[in-house]
Parts: sequence; structure tokens; C-alpha cells
Amino acid sequence: MLGIWHAFIETPRLKLKLQFKVAKKAAYALDMAMEPFPLPVRFDRVEAEGGTLRATGSAYWKPDEETSVELRFEGDAFEGSLRLPSFGVFALACIRGRGPTLYASLADEIAAYRKTDAPPPRSEAEIGEAVEALLGKLSLADKVGQMCQCMASNFSFGGAVASDPPEKLVAEGRAGSVLGAFDLGRVFELQRIAVERSPHGIPLLFNNDIIHGAQTIFPVPLAWACSWDMDAIREACAVSAREAAASGIVYNHGPMVDISRDPRWGRVVEGAGEDPYLGALIAKAQVEGFQGGTDGQGSLRDLDTIVACLKHFVGYGAAEGGRDYNTVDMSEATLRNVYLPPFQAGIEAGAGAVMNAFNIYQGVPVAASVPLLKELLRDELGFEGVLISDYGAVDEIVQHGHARDAKEAAKKAVDATMDIEMVTRAYDHIPRLTAEGKLSQSQIDNAVRRILTLKYRLGLMDDPYRYIRPEREAEMHFSESHLAASRALASKSIVLLKNDGALPLGGASGAGGRLEGAGDAVSLPSTASRDCGPGGRGKLALIGPFADSKDLLGPWQFSRFGHETVTLYEGLVAAGYGEDRLLYAQGSGVGTPIDGGIEAAVAQAEQADVVLLALGEDSGMSGEAASRMRIALPDAQLRLAEAVAATGKPVVLVLTNGRPLDLTWFDRHANAIVETWFLGSQAGHAIADVLTGACNPSGRLTMSFPLHEGQVPVYYNHFRTGRPLTEANAGEKFISKYLDGPNEPLYPFGYGLGYARFEYGELRLDRETLTPGGKLEARVTVTNADGPSGVETVQLYIQDVCGSIVRPVKELKGFAQVALAPGESREIVFAIGESDLAFWSPAAGYAAEPGEFRVMVGPNSRDVRTASFELLEA
Repeated sequence: MLGIWHAFIETPRLKLKLQFKVAKKAAYALDMAMEPFPLPVRFDRVEAEGGTLRATGSAYWKPDEETSVELRFEGDAFEGSLRLPSFGVFALACIRGRGPTLYASLADEIAAYRKTDAPPPRSEAEIGEAVEALLGKLSLADKVGQMCQCMASNFSFGGAVASDPPEKLVAEGRAGSVLGAFDLGRVFELQRIAVERSPHGIPLLFNNDIIHGAQTIFPVPLAWACSWDMDAIREACAVSAREAAASGIVYNHGPMVDISRDPRWGRVVEGAGEDPYLGALIAKAQVEGFQGGTDGQGSLRDLDTIVACLKHFVGYGAAEGGRDYNTVDMSEATLRNVYLPPFQAGIEAGAGAVMNAFNIYQGVPVAASVPLLKELLRDELGFEGVLISDYGAVDEIVQHGHARDAKEAAKKAVDATMDIEMVTRAYDHIPRLTAEGKLSQSQIDNAVRRILTLKYRLGLMDDPYRYIRPEREAEMHFSESHLAASRALASKSIVLLKNDGALPLGGASGAGGRLEGAGDAVSLPSTASRDCGPGGRGKLALIGPFADSKDLLGPWQFSRFGHETVTLYEGLVAAGYGEDRLLYAQGSGVGTPIDGGIEAAVAQAEQADVVLLALGEDSGMSGEAASRMRIALPDAQLRLAEAVAATGKPVVLVLTNGRPLDLTWFDRHANAIVETWFLGSQAGHAIADVLTGACNPSGRLTMSFPLHEGQVPVYYNHFRTGRPLTEANAGEKFISKYLDGPNEPLYPFGYGLGYARFEYGELRLDRETLTPGGKLEARVTVTNADGPSGVETVQLYIQDVCGSIVRPVKELKGFAQVALAPGESREIVFAIGESDLAFWSPAAGYAAEPGEFRVMVGPNSRDVRTASFELLEA
């Protein structure tokens, strides 16, 4: 009965496809997925008797109502019954394997609607002419309809919205785009209504949040940022676009490119961390992946691409207290030097859309901010694409206290050049506002012109059904090549935070621990003298709520293949650990204790040579609306960790989470700490690759981990203050420091270990002065001094020592990833020019100022070699 099984059932309203996965450790486990809804059903009580499996659990949409199933297996089929909340009781007849897609039978029907001989791509001039011709035929009501978006169903990404059904809105031409059509059948149904029944037959845009994968799920963006690998990130986004586009999704509500320095904010999981330079490179790679394939040379008309929408413009990551949707208050210099660069990079890469931030800036909600959206985004940055509100953001102009009612909110949003209102209906007031002379016809025309231009560029106006491809879905979704790409990026995203020699399993030949100084030959003793590798004789105890959990995908994913997520237990079995050497105990829930759980965990730990302690946050603890005041692990897991550590056995902490956590206790008590984040569909395989040494970890942090949550926000590129803490004055009182702890984080930006030890030589500059328009070179030799082959990320930081406005103590300005064999050395050369020294100031705008600069190179933002040069005046 082990393996994947599928069945189809009919309800009065729709057809459903069910997939079951049956697995076994000491006991049986059952997981179920359902199409077309990517909503999981979890069975937590499973019993097997002969060829019969019975299970009870809960469904995502009604967790308080019991779901139950009885399955009777015989050969490659089984019969049974299933009780689903809200649906009823169904007889089941299942067959082994994934089976055909739910909409495979629609392929012939849909093919008849698609153009067999699609017209050639239109030039921009031809698109412009077509848009103007169509615009001239539209009434004001027709135009407003293009500016409105509706949900595909009553599923909500936020608060409930009072609105007509989507079928009615689309047929009447009152919606130009649709959010949340999770299945190809719904896309086809609504597109056909738009084309056949709306006043002018204008096709719909179908929007979804494709944040880190469509059906094949990749590491969450905070994780993949830690790879520092732009090619791999670009490929992840290209794969995501291929899978989404095959299902008719053409407009992505991503990437999120907000800079954030506060791990309390749940949405750090969606971004690239705290650094604007790295964030800008990753924003560019993501736009290229979604819109242009892996080489960045594609176009939106390509059937395997989707529109990239940069969000959230701008400053959302600075929400006070790390509380979602909260107030933002910052200077223009901070806005431009820290939070704006990723958006600039994404716009330069050709992003077709931008979404506003929820927060206020200078006392005005961004959705209504003419200075930010019109003057900065459009006029200064030259953005000509579609600007869409975030969910409910136009209505929330009223909640902020900046508009008296929805009508005034609509006026303010249109004045700010907001083209599309997401889901809410404030834009229904536009005709009256226009009649009253409060909005001009040209404002409406400009918005609709941008929307129609995008539809023409996507090819929808020439072939409305071109993206609806069941045959492509079957080929792309969860394909072997896509799973391989997910696994490879997942391995690169893992960050080894501590290692005293406990890893890789079986003993490390190189050093672990933390580098105390760049280039120092630090070597810590190995504690792993027993052979616990896959071919060895030692035993592993795998303990914790994430030891055999499939909750490894993270927030903001809607995969129908979640039941096939590879758990850590499954990954280790696949790596060669038999059940006789792999002891297991859950120990506790994520947030609650289990009766007898700690005792069972300790009993397993005492029999083992090494303990893998799999702890973390569940997917609901990070992401939107998931801010946390306390960023430690839940108490139930801390109690479990304390009991396991007390056995005296070597402990490797394996973390699943979506934000930096307070790990100070674990840094003192664990032998190794492996930050795995939410790694996606192949998580268990990727983690096992690193633990066993099949893959040498190379991830580097893109957010600092605090020593204590009282330090938050703590980030590397801070200012000095007028009374900076130094080694010389550390004993004094009246300086910028804490009474009860250091200023520095536990693990700084850029930090990460591997199984090799890299040594850095002296930093050398080829000249002491730099003339405007010139270049200088910084050189350092890096050597793999001990251990296996590995990848080192050599990082370049620069400090502007004295400026017209105060400058950070250091800023990342470059990096190089170099693969070195044991004993191999390589010289790394960084070219530094005037553009690397530029920043924004109120007096001069963007410019580099003459004066002294310090160059720093090292393996992270803390452990660096330093040299200086001077930028001369022009």
C-alpha cells in the first residue's frame, strides 16, 4: 500500500482529483492533496490492519471538523470512502500513481479556442496604434472596468470584500483582471466569459502570487538569497514562470524586493534580507527569470514567461516594531540609499508592473502618494508599466485617515497614477468623480492605455486562450528537471552557522566553529570520532517536530504536490540510512508539548551516537500577517532541546524557519547548527546532502542573527553614532552600548561556514588614489587550506570615511564566488570605480564625494582585511 495513489470524485458543482501518499516508518502515515484546490488535508491518526488503512485528521478549510478515510488495498488499486468537510462522503476507487491531470480531458476543447496560426508579434508602434483604436471605442464605464480586479472565487487573501460574483463582473466588463484562479479550468471558464460576453471581448489578465514556485516549490526567497547565486535564482524564477504560465497565469504578484532589518516582521521570508546592493542584484535576477528566461533575453510574449510585479513600493520593510501593515517613518536619504535600490534595479531590468506598499510615507498612505508613485516611480525612475494596488490598499486610504470615504480614496489613488485596484471596488466611483471634474478623462485614458498595452504585449489581444495549455501543465508541473533545480538551489541556500566537527556525519576533516579573524588558521577539535555516515555503523537519533514533517515549503505557495514534499527522515533514508540506524521521535509539537514526547525523545537520544534535533517555525509563523514579538523557538521546543542536550550526546540543530531567530542558547549547547529555512519540494534530500557531506555547504546569511532579541533591529551597515563603541573605550559608560550585552549580532551579515577552511592573504590595492572616471583594483589571495573542495563567497565592503551626510560603517559593493580544491589558491580581483562610491544626499542627489575610503574584504561583514585609498576631486 506504500506510494502515490489517485482518484477522481464528482460533487454536484465540480470534479475533484485526490492524491494520497502512504508512507511508513515505525507506523503508517497518510497525506492527501486535492485538485483544483491547493488546500491540504492532514491525517494525524493512522491505523493499518491487514490491507486496510483508516485515518482521521483535519482539512485546512475546516480544521475543527473531522476528516476521515478508510482505504482497502488490493494490488495496484484500492477502494474506500472519504468524508470531507463541506463536501460530504464519497466512495473511492483509486489507482497507483499520480494519474492524469484534472484537466487533461479539456485539452481538445481548449485547443479549439486557441489560434492555430497566431499572428506575428506586434511592434511597439503597432501595439500603440491598436491600443489607441480600442481606447476610442470604450465608454468611461468600459475603461473603469479595465482598472478593476476581482477574485476568482470567494477565497480571500485578506478581509472579505463585498462584491458581485466574478462571473457577473466579468460578463458586464467590470473587471479587467482576476486574482486567485488556482486552476486552469477556472481560468478557461472566466476567460471565455470575458471574450464571448463582455461588451468589447477584452481578455482578462490572470494574477497570482508566484513567490517561490508554482507547483515545484523552491526555497523561500530569504533562503535562496543566501545562495548569493544569481544564475540559480534566475533559473528558479524561470521554472516558476513556466509552470504558472502553462496554467494561464500571466501576471505575478512578485517578486517582493523590500529591504528589511527587523526579523520580527514576518515578510522577511519573502525578501532578500538587509542589504540594498545584494537586494538589487537579486531583484534584477528575479525579473529576468520571470520575464525573460534564464538568459534574461526573452519577452512577455514568450509563452513561458509571466509579468514580474515589484512589490511593495516603497519602504514597507521598515514597519515600526516589525509589525505588519504598521507605520513607516524615515528620511528621504534612508529611503533612497537603503530601500529604493532593488526597485531601481528591477525597473531597469524591465519589470512590467509595480505594486504599492501598505505603509505611509511622510504621513501619506503610499497608495495615495503623488510624490512616491507619480513623481519618483514614474517621472524620475521612468516606470511606464502597470501600477497595481495591494489587496485593499485603496480602501485602506480611508482607514489610515487620509480620505473621508471610498470615493475620495479612489480620487487620490488615480491622482497617484494607480492603474488597477486589487479586488475592492472604490474605483466604481470614478465615473462620478469624472463627471464632477475631480478626475480628468486623460487620467483614466493613461491608466487604461498602460493596461491594454500590457495585454497586447502578452499576446492576449491576438489569442486570448494562448496560455491555457493542459498538455503543457502535464509536462511542466513537478517535472524531474524542475525538482532537480529545486534540490540544487536548496543545497546552496543552507547556511552552516556552527560546527565543532560534528558535521559532516562521520567526522569532518576540516575545521568548524567561527572564524575569529580573516585569514587566521583556526582549527577546532572534532567530536565526531564515531562513524555515523551512511555506510557506517553508528546510529542517528532524528528528533523534533520537523524530523518527519512535510511543512517545509513555507508561506506563499499553492502547490498541489505538497503531499510529496521530501521530509528530512525520507531524505536520510534515501541517503543510505536504514531504519535500524535511524531512530525517530517527534518529541513535541511546533508550539505545544506532546504527552510523553520528551521522555521518548530522550530514550532515542541515549541510544544514538549523534542527535539531529529538527526544530523551527511552521509555515504560518512567517509570511504576511505573521509578525512575532519574540523570535525565539516556542517553549515546547526549547524544553525538548534542553532535555536532549542533557544526555551529553553530540547535538546537531537543524532549523526550519522563515526569519533570523535568537539562537544564543543553541550556540552554547549544540555542536553544530544548520540553518535550512523553508527549502521547498526537495527539502529533505537537500538537507541530507549537506549533513552527510555529499554537498559542502556554501550559503551565506543575508540577514544578521541577533545575540538577543533586545538588539533588534541589528544590521551590519549601520552608522557609527557620535559615541561609537570601540575596543579602547569598551569599559567606559557614556558610549553607545548596552549594559547587559554586546552591540554585535550572534551571526553577522555574510556569515556562513563550510567543511573546508579558507585562508585570506593580505588585501592589496594597486594605487592609493582614484581619479573620477578611473578604476582601482583590490586583490586578495584565498586558499582552501584544509578540508574538501568548496565554494567561498569573497565579499567586498567599502566605507566612505567622511561625507556630507553620515555614511554607514561599511557597505557591500561586490562579491565573488570561487570554487577551490583542497590546497588550491586563487587571487580574487575587484575593480572599484566612482559609481561604487556614489550615494544620495539632499544637497547633491546621487554622487560620489572626494575623500578617504576604506576597502574591506573577507568571508563576512565582520571578519575583514582593510586597506585605504582617496578619491580625488575632478
